[in-house]
Amino acid sequence: MRDVLEHQQVLRNITSRYNQHKCRRVENEEKTGGSAEKRNVTRRIRVTKSLAEAVKIVTKTTTPYSMTAAPYNYSYIFKYIIIGDMGVGKSCLLHQFTEKKFMADCPHTIGVEFGTRIIEVSGQKIKLQIWDTAGQERFRAVTRSYYRGAAGALMVYDMTRRSTYNHLSSWLADAKSLTNPNTAIFLIGNKADLEDQRDVPYEEAKAFAEENGLTFLECSAKTGSNVEDAFLETAKQIFQNIQDGSLDLNAADTGVQPKQNLPRAAENNGKKDCNC
Repeated sequence: MRDVLEHQQVLRNITSRYNQHKCRRVENEEKTGGSAEKRNVTRRIRVTKSLAEAVKIVTKTTTPYSMTAAPYNYSYIFKYIIIGDMGVGKSCLLHQFTEKKFMADCPHTIGVEFGTRIIEVSGQKIKLQIWDTAGQERFRAVTRSYYRGAAGALMVYDMTRRSTYNHLSSWLADAKSLTNPNTAIFLIGNKADLEDQRDVPYEEAKAFAEENGLTFLECSAKTGSNVEDAFLETAKQIFQNIQDGSLDLNAADTGVQPKQNLPRAAENNGKKDCNC
């Protein structure tokens, strides 16, 4: 819950700065424009207010289907981010993983969305905190703040739209520059159920992954094929980094929080199910 509140505050600050900038520009235009321009100004104000309200509602928390254990009944928290172009199915992948359901009419993410699920790796229960980021360029300033402290990054493209594959280099550059060197980056080609519409050959994407040291899978958020594997394999990589010592848990922004560092009061007092 503390992470959610901190990220909400980040977004409020960004939204405030955005609105101040827009309002100053609108005021300047209003002073110099005629009646027609004033009508346009009024329209822009309405749009700005709508965007501001939308950006505030960016931490929709999905309730994981398997979270029946008591709060803090796990050994680690791993932070994930999901990145990629708009419309590649990032939110649908998150929903399929946390809810075991496909959202046929999935709205575009504004800012970020958040989901959690407890999994098991090598006998250890691990809570995944998953941040689903918006793919539109206008939200990149907002979503880049979520890269920091990510232990895992799922980079998604739509295998039926080559343009989304062509933009992977830009997403990968952001991921490598804004996360720590040990972040596990997993490449996902989504919409594998649309094989007859394939626009990116499997071999080409696999070669890209190998060249950049990424793990690669094609999956389908609609059918659920390989969705579980993508999230779990990323967690296994992170856990292996912990075991072999390449991930220093005492360092800042690793994206991994051991149980001993979790709030003790919440651990002792939590007797009811909690999705935070």
